[in-house]
Amino acid sequence: MSTFYTHQHTNKVKTWLLMTIFFGIVIGLGYVLSYQFGSPDILYIAIVVSIGMNVWAYWFSDKTVIKMTGAKEASYSQFPELHRIVENLAITAGLPKPKVYVVQDMAPNAFATGRNKHHAAVAVTTGLLEILDKNELEGVIAHELGHIGNNDMLVSTVAVVLVGIVTMVSDMLLRGSMFGGRTNNREGSNAIVLIIGLVLAILMPLVGSLIRFAVSRKRELLADATGAMLTRYPEGLASALEKIHAHGSKMRSANHATAHLFIANPFGVKRMATYVNRLFMTHPPAELRIQLLRDMDGR
Repeated sequence: MSTFYTHQHTNKVKTWLLMTIFFGIVIGLGYVLSYQFGSPDILYIAIVVSIGMNVWAYWFSDKTVIKMTGAKEASYSQFPELHRIVENLAITAGLPKPKVYVVQDMAPNAFATGRNKHHAAVAVTTGLLEILDKNELEGVIAHELGHIGNNDMLVSTVAVVLVGIVTMVSDMLLRGSMFGGRTNNREGSNAIVLIIGLVLAILMPLVGSLIRFAVSRKRELLADATGAMLTRYPEGLASALEKIHAHGSKMRSANHATAHLFIANPFGVKRMATYVNRLFMTHPPAELRIQLLRDMDGR
């Protein structure tokens, strides 16, 4: 039977799996580039880059996300109620108090990041603070603490960095395949390498998306359930999600690499939910999440 503890273990396994996949992809791309340009040094560089970026992703991915979203650390004097809510819920959850950040953006949203519960951060937008009452804000913070307690943030945050690097390397491969390469080999060999390079360069962004989608949408539903259990008031989070969904505006710092970290889609919700869009959604439908929470409240 699946429990919160098995989910935490699964997320740790996913993190190492993502790093291993990334390591293999970059080395593979480095091999193709080294063959194309007739320089084994490129392969050695790819190995060093792969190891270095895995280390960077593990230790500094949270800082990367904070910078990408434009979040600023929230002072206690300016946001005392937000700090009190985070502190009280962290105590209830048995977690160290995470750092608290605020994003200057009118679109209501929130996210958690960090490599573990001892190095975690919670961020909310100014728009979220404006439209939610205390119970609703507690529901959102409890949801984000649920991600921290479930070890969701590491696999989610690492994916941000690794996807970006894989996409960048694939672009280098595409340029190298089209605008340069070995001239001392048979034309047939060059053609094969060129085809492989082009195929890899085209497929890498899709692979990057699959890496992000390895962070299952179930994590949002589990964090909803964890948050509701933490506050013992599912309606608070349900009402908050309802307001966020109704607002439906896009964040200024919206980025496809970090979209899955937020409690709601940072690109807004007022778009056609076609079958194809649903396949690539980073979040479960808001209506489903709200209904599940209210079903919990009615038990």
